Amino acid sequence: MRIDVDAFKVLQVLVEEGSFAKASEKLHKAQSAVSYQVKKLEQHLGVSLFNRDQYRAELTPEGRVILAEGQRLLQHLANIEHLASRFSEGWEPKLELVIDGALPMEPIMTALKRMAEHKVPTKIQLNMEFLGGVQHRFERDNADLMLVKDYLAGPNYHPKALPTITSILVASRQHPLVTVNNVSLTELQQHVELTIQDSSPQRLIRDEMQFGGDKVFYLSGFIMKKNALLKGLGFGWMPEFLIQEELQSGELKTVDFLGGHRFSFTPQLVSTLERPLGRAGQLLTELILDEFTRFELQGSKELSSTGLG
Repeated sequence: MRIDVDAFKVLQVLVEEGSFAKASEKLHKAQSAVSYQVKKLEQHLGVSLFNRDQYRAELTPEGRVILAEGQRLLQHLANIEHLASRFSEGWEPKLELVIDGALPMEPIMTALKRMAEHKVPTKIQLNMEFLGGVQHRFERDNADLMLVKDYLAGPNYHPKALPTITSILVASRQHPLVTVNNVSLTELQQHVELTIQDSSPQRLIRDEMQFGGDKVFYLSGFIMKKNALLKGLGFGWMPEFLIQEELQSGELKTVDFLGGHRFSFTPQLVSTLERPLGRAGQLLTELILDEFTRFELQGSKELSSTGLG
């Protein structure tokens, strides 16, 4: 025999109203029907829920515990009904994004905050990878969106260009490379290069900005790389947005490499036609594009004010 979920609603009203008569009036049911529903629940559970010796309908200790659990059950059911209603409006149950760690998190987090303000019922999962690891995880996990520095294009991919990101070749102010003008490739290769490891098992994307020397430290993220640079462990490329303060204070300085100390790339926000975006995915795409544009404009103003641009 299954528990009558509606009986918990009756219990709740009974406690609120204090008597079977008032509860039946509020529920628009006959008092005998309310009494029968409570009695049936007691028989099913094998415990007395109400103390019938009192003038008011008072719960027994067991009844209080069971009502508390019943209220949680009713809330869960209400949540399910709400979610089902939202999903029927086109909201997908889950949305998964894979993000390259070379991209700024601020516009992504702001976009997610705006998403939350829409009270979207979709659960969102973010994963961070590097280089070819982004596309590898996107395909392996059947994710919905990837924000990627570079990827292997295909007929089913649907990319949207994000604002350009600039990286700068830097080292600590104590590093010998920052005191040399017109540094050659041979001179660079005599020092430790700090770089980010491709997180894909097959190393899908070759990092063309590596310098080919034997002295290479592979690090697992840009925070670690930034700390290594500040410690003077070596030189390397860093996204400009991550080191503006250190450049301004002089803790990090550009390396005057003959081949250039700045390069820019255009990241892409990519979905696939094999997994069409639902309402949440489309909304998040719009918000991310909007926030990246704002981030680019804000960054340009800050660079102009500091004289680093």
